[in-house]
Amino acid sequence: MRTQFTQDQLADPALARSEQILRKCVHCGFCNATCPTYMLLGDELDSPRGRIYQIRDMLEQGGAPDPDTVTHIDRCLSCLGCMTTCPSGVDYMHLVDHARSHIAAHHKRPWRIKGTRKLLRLLTDKEPLFRLTVGLGRLVRPLAPMLPPPLQRMLRVAGKGAIVSPAPPRGCFRAEGETRLRVVLLSGCVQPALAPDINAATIRILNRFGVDVIIPEAAGCCGALSHHLGEVEAGKAQAAANIAAWRAAATQYGPIDHIVTNISGCGSHIGDYGDLFADDPNCARDATETAASSIDIADLLARLPLEQRTATLPALNVAYHAPCSLQHGQQRKGAAETLLQEMGFSVLLPRESHVCCGAAGSYTLLQPELSDRLRARKQEHLRALTPDVIATGNVGCQTHLADGLHLPVLHIVQLLDWASGGPRPPELARPPANQPMHEKGPQA
Repeated sequence: MRTQFTQDQLADPALARSEQILRKCVHCGFCNATCPTYMLLGDELDSPRGRIYQIRDMLEQGGAPDPDTVTHIDRCLSCLGCMTTCPSGVDYMHLVDHARSHIAAHHKRPWRIKGTRKLLRLLTDKEPLFRLTVGLGRLVRPLAPMLPPPLQRMLRVAGKGAIVSPAPPRGCFRAEGETRLRVVLLSGCVQPALAPDINAATIRILNRFGVDVIIPEAAGCCGALSHHLGEVEAGKAQAAANIAAWRAAATQYGPIDHIVTNISGCGSHIGDYGDLFADDPNCARDATETAASSIDIADLLARLPLEQRTATLPALNVAYHAPCSLQHGQQRKGAAETLLQEMGFSVLLPRESHVCCGAAGSYTLLQPELSDRLRARKQEHLRALTPDVIATGNVGCQTHLADGLHLPVLHIVQLLDWASGGPRPPELARPPANQPMHEKGPQA
């Protein structure tokens, strides 16, 4: 792609980097075939190729962007399916991140949208506040119709958590028997309130197979949500706090083998910490080491000697939804499916398994219409498999897909913990409404 940046503009390292990314694009359009918004809207401006052109024009012109350009960039899910498909290696992830930071700095949003975005940042930055919001959300849901649409949507999401959500566990959880590894587990900012069983199952299964698990008191949000809202400095502050907390844990408890994430969206962002701090001499080395040591829970479990210990494990057909942040963001495929099969489950994969479900972090709140359409499309493909349960590796996908599906939707670690001797997930205690459990055995 041809660009026309001035030498003064290219003196800015961020612009110089984006210019190099832009020049890699050869306009082939392969990315359009895998873009969820292009599939739904059929508009070139809502495709990766179309957004690349708009980003180029916006950055070349500088200053306040055209409102239509903002609309089309806001519609991007950052699912990164386009990067998996691109034959030229266009780094669309960092390009669209730069575009969002430019928009945040130069575009004046309507006060309601601006307020919603700031509230999202505040809630994820203050995990106790988010837990309180979830509890209140359950209590005040009947009042939702009287509130503005963004707040209605927030209450709908918050209402999926518990009314009383305990504080997430902190400290060191020792392995049973000999210690094979010592890891730090990212607790998350949303997951402890919406689905606390995920972290509990993660700690149990890791301890069971010889892994010390540490959750430092000072660790918090990974910074992904702030970053993808264009608030780069706020996201970097959250990331820096985590890096410091995790290094302090190594001093207190001994060397750390891995930073483990059971939230694939967070894992994708932590894996990019080195790039995030590349221009910061005070933090670059620590950030790069942190990124290199990060690992998804499925990849870590695949290295452990897991064994099925639940003798009465029923034959269940599990439809696996691969989160975009795992298969595209981290370029990790196959580990979760293999683990589920090895532990006695029959794994089914839906059509369009490479296409986003529409959760995409804050996308479900900021782009509700498109998010709902993508969810309906994904749910249709999942139902077609007639599974007993849906499994995924990201709490955002989990809560998003569960809405109206009438099937239990679990994190893979909940099923793996159960199969290896942990408690049966409460969601499987009885058949879901209008969707009885199958009695047939595993399918070939």
